[in-house]
Amino acid sequence: MEKKPMLSVAQALQTLLQAVRPLQEIEQVATLAANGRILAQTQYSTLHVPPMDNTQMDGYAVRAAECQSGQARLPVTQRIPAGVIGQCLDAGTAARIFTGAFIPNGADAVVMQEQCVSEVEGDQTFVTINHVPQSGEWIRRQGEDIKSGAEILVAGTRLRAQELGLAASVGLATLPVWRPLRVAVFFTGDELTMPGEALKEGSIYNSNRFLLTGLLQNLGCQITDYGIVPDNLAATRETLRQAARDHDLIITSGGVSVGEEDHIRPAVEAEGHINMWQIAVKPGKPLAFGEVRRSEQSNVGDHAFFLGLPGNPVSSFVTFLLFVRPFILRMQGIQDVTPISYAMRADFDWKKADRRNEFLRAKINQQGGLALFPNQSSGVLTSTVWGDGLIDLPAGQTITNGDMVSFIPFSGLLY
Repeated sequence: MEKKPMLSVAQALQTLLQAVRPLQEIEQVATLAANGRILAQTQYSTLHVPPMDNTQMDGYAVRAAECQSGQARLPVTQRIPAGVIGQCLDAGTAARIFTGAFIPNGADAVVMQEQCVSEVEGDQTFVTINHVPQSGEWIRRQGEDIKSGAEILVAGTRLRAQELGLAASVGLATLPVWRPLRVAVFFTGDELTMPGEALKEGSIYNSNRFLLTGLLQNLGCQITDYGIVPDNLAATRETLRQAARDHDLIITSGGVSVGEEDHIRPAVEAEGHINMWQIAVKPGKPLAFGEVRRSEQSNVGDHAFFLGLPGNPVSSFVTFLLFVRPFILRMQGIQDVTPISYAMRADFDWKKADRRNEFLRAKINQQGGLALFPNQSSGVLTSTVWGDGLIDLPAGQTITNGDMVSFIPFSGLLY
């Protein structure tokens, strides 16, 4: 049988993203509880921020034209702390004012207190202005940050602390967000053992369970972990059926090859359909994508998506970042799923050109270049902890010390 050509990273990703069915259910949640959620509807301000002209400094509100001598001496007729509306400033007077307080009518400048000297004569306080202010000095104008009616948050935004602060600044107590993506995970392999249990001969600890669960948590998914499933077809099919009923996506690692003990493919084919892809990526290469029926009477679209990742931990990690992460983001309503990359200097040689698109684990060094982890094997998970990100090396290319390469930092891939 003639082998099918391997898909490029771009081809595989495009196929995945074209298959996405975005979430449809919107939840209204308290702004205080919306951190990490995905905004479902664009938000607009109903007010100006700031709502009125206010001062950026502690000092004195004055009429600039009355202070052009550089030594104007004015009676202080009022005191205006933040939250208090002052009286109209009479000609020939000054107002003591504090940061954030609204500028009184009649005033057009604020002189910071360090440029002023105050003194008391009887019952009256006077201030000498040792400065020549310009009109508008140290004044934040109404709507300088946000105009009423302005778009402040775009649908599809992952809400961080700064977005929540912005929403609160215009009085939004709640925000419409997409419900969390429901993801089921399970792991096949009788050789897998959980940390804390005795490691039997021929067994390994299940690192992928912790790795993939952590990655999904970072993306705000609601996770059901079915644990380690016995290496037989019946158990695998039963777990798929359970997972499909209440989840949007099912993820597994390992067991997607064609060996006698690899039951994922026949199980998914029995419960839905599956495509086995060979992708021109290193580490990685095998990736399974398909859908599992939610019931025997399932209609088109009434299926849970399925993604089967390779079993080697670094392969599982890298294929998750390259394919699963953008798939999940697009399901959550985020349109721009392209990771940020930077052109950086490689401070090493890499002479092993590969026919696949390689993703090398690298670290930013003190010289501002990139150092390479010495062992790039797909089983060396240490490289993902040591490294700061991935070098995206196109197929057939080598690297000579000093070359500029494309670097994708982990900081932009893990949320």
